[in-house]
Amino acid sequence: MDITGLVIFLVIGAVAGWLAGTLIKGGGFGLLGNIVIGIIGAVVGGFVFSLLGISTGGLIGSIITATAGAIILLFIIRLIKQV
Repeated sequence: MDITGLVIFLVIGAVAGWLAGTLIKGGGFGLLGNIVIGIIGAVVGGFVFSLLGISTGGLIGSIITATAGAIILLFIIRLIKQV
């Protein structure tokens, strides 16, 4: 992975984490927190979308997949914290 790919990867993670944090919690988690949540969300979203047979491509598709996964991740974390 070259430096451009790494920067795009981190930007998608930051945007997805910020969007998920805004939709679920009402605010972001800071730059580093948003990136981590977005990257983990991309893995979760890719797994869930593949189970459902949904394929997304391109920049917008990547952001949608990562955001959906991050929302699922934050929802599960919220459920665990309530127990």
